[in-house]
Amino acid sequence: MINISHHGAVSGVTGSCHELSIILPDRSHPSAGILIDCGLFQGADAAGKSSVADLSIDFPIDHIHALVVTHVHIDHVGRIPYLLAAGFDGPIICTEPSAIMLPEILEDALKIGFTRDRALIERVLGLIRERLVPVPYGQWHSVFSADSETDGSLDIRFQPAGHILGSAYVECDVTAAGQAGERIVFSGDLGAAHAPLLTAPVSPERADRLVIESTYGDKDHEDRTTRRLRLKQVLQSALADGGTVIVPAFSIGRTQDLLYEIESLIHEFSAEPVAPGVEWQNLEIVVDSPLAAEFTRIYRQLKPMWDAEAQDVLSQGRHPLGFEQLTLINSHASHLEAVEYLASFKRPAVVLAGSGMCAGGRVVNYLKAMLGDARNDVLFVGYQAAGTPGRDILNYGSNAGVRTPDQAGWVELDDKRYPICARIHQVGGYSAHAGQSDLLNFVLGIPDAPREIRLVHGDEGAKAALKVVFEQALKAKPESRVVIAE
Repeated sequence: MINISHHGAVSGVTGSCHELSIILPDRSHPSAGILIDCGLFQGADAAGKSSVADLSIDFPIDHIHALVVTHVHIDHVGRIPYLLAAGFDGPIICTEPSAIMLPEILEDALKIGFTRDRALIERVLGLIRERLVPVPYGQWHSVFSADSETDGSLDIRFQPAGHILGSAYVECDVTAAGQAGERIVFSGDLGAAHAPLLTAPVSPERADRLVIESTYGDKDHEDRTTRRLRLKQVLQSALADGGTVIVPAFSIGRTQDLLYEIESLIHEFSAEPVAPGVEWQNLEIVVDSPLAAEFTRIYRQLKPMWDAEAQDVLSQGRHPLGFEQLTLINSHASHLEAVEYLASFKRPAVVLAGSGMCAGGRVVNYLKAMLGDARNDVLFVGYQAAGTPGRDILNYGSNAGVRTPDQAGWVELDDKRYPICARIHQVGGYSAHAGQSDLLNFVLGIPDAPREIRLVHGDEGAKAALKVVFEQALKAKPESRVVIAE
């Protein structure tokens, strides 16, 4: 029997970890299998599960031959060190860009949630580097072949997912004794069709079963033109009173997309002011995150993998991820100085700082210092999971701004309440995730509809809405079944 099971991302949008395994007829447990991702639970998803404080692997792994990584966001790779600690000794298979970035993201995760012991961190990272098996897009890779132990075989192939650099969906060709072979596809996180820098995902040529994300299964994003105009309007409005725009942004993907769009706004509207007395070409853009700065460098290093539009920008002599107005802050001391300076003086600026859901990282210091001042703004451009400070700021803040703390909503940061007087904005089109229509087009683009579509990686409402949309679109194909993973 060819079995799919889930060890995360079934009751929310984090902790992605899925298992594809072979169970022989005379056994009750798997003889061989792989894991697709091994991510960290965040926000409300962490309740009663593996959290930063308790990341133990609580499922059998003796039969797991390999870990296959779809992309390097922490909710897909954050538990890898604990998988190794549990005894996993197989390869870590990923795309070539992901192989470059994975040690970087895990180094940061280890420092935050595992240990500050530099020697131990280096040992863990060294082990991970030894296990990495980079595989080019579009090339089949054998994970295991049929033998007396497995009595089955499994090959995988990565295809571009358009989510972040190096992201992929995974095609799995699997056989088991006494069964016809199957192609099972795991979507990972799919990108929106209009995202900058990366090409949009193309549907697989075949999928007997499909495991697909549903983060935005209940809504569509703004189109590229609309969201770019909204970004321009938010920046103009936010900067009119000399305040700072704080953008909680994920270090990989979202930060680079925003820099690309801001550079294009500076280029196109350089002849007009962004706000009274503030010219676009003089507006300071700050990336305050060593990790984001490092991944921006890696993105620049991998320019050949950018899409046609970005290549055209480069041909004009422009530098969308390294323009003149951009300042990168690395050291902690410089970070603290920037927070104090921007909180104390009216200096129009846009600050991109992690983490994207405000659950940690340098953005928390900006929020503590500046949420209580109505001249500042917070701009959310990505998904905010339930139970995170980012979701609370969205829920209890106001895009009109509240002038006095006693009238304001509040958010708890590091066990202390902070009033939300700053204006709160959300431009959803900058999510790195596919919207409902993108997900539907991905499924409809498969020549023969999968016999099973399994929904993961979404809140309950998003999964329920997407299930209805898929069922309506496939009602002429009763052999296709849409289920919500458990």
